[in-house]
Parts: sequence; structure tokens; C-alpha cells
Amino acid sequence: MEIPIFISILLFYNRSLSCLVAIELKVTEFSPAHLGQLEFYLEALDRDVKKPNENPSVGLILCAGKDDAVVEYALSRSMSPALVADYRLHLPDKALLENKLRELKELAEADEPDDDE
Repeated sequence: MEIPIFISILLFYNRSLSCLVAIELKVTEFSPAHLGQLEFYLEALDRDVKKPNENPSVGLILCAGKDDAVVEYALSRSMSPALVADYRLHLPDKALLENKLRELKELAEADEPDDDE
């Protein structure tokens, strides 16, 4: 059966996860209807595009904004692996990025096992 295309999505393949990754870009705030639409795309990908040796497709909705409570309710009964995130039109301040990178590096170093153990 030929599935009509309703909207364009970005489609990637993640080698580490061995699955297709569908990314849907929204210029509006998140709506639960967006999740239903993404689940439709993921089902079509899994039925018609995914190969037998691959894992189920994963979806990501990037929105102009989101209400965390609405996202939680929308995802609570969803069977599809999906994430919702808001995007930014401008990069954060350089000093903020440098501080975050330093924090991540310190956390990674703290998690490394000692040679004495």
C-alpha cells in the first residue's frame, strides 16, 4: 500500500542504535496532535522502510516551545520511542557553553575508574 506523504520530516539512520530516526520540525509550540502525527510516520517507516535486522524507528519533535506538563501527558501512554524538545534561534553565550563543557568534562573524569582499584 502506498502511504501518502503529509509533511516532510528529516530522516536519519543511527548506526549505534541500528534504527531510523525521524525528526519533525515545528514552528509552533508543542501540541499532542504532533505526537500522533509522528507516531503515524514511525509506524509507516517500521512497516515499509525498516529492514528486518534494524530496531524500531525513533522520533524527535523539535518545537518552537513546549509546556512540560502537556508533553508529559502526551508521552505518558505513547508506545513509540519519541522525544520532544524546544529549539533556540540563537546560540547560548560563549562563556555559558565553555562552563557547561568544563562541567561535563569534570563529571566524565570523576566517573573514570582509578588505576589503583
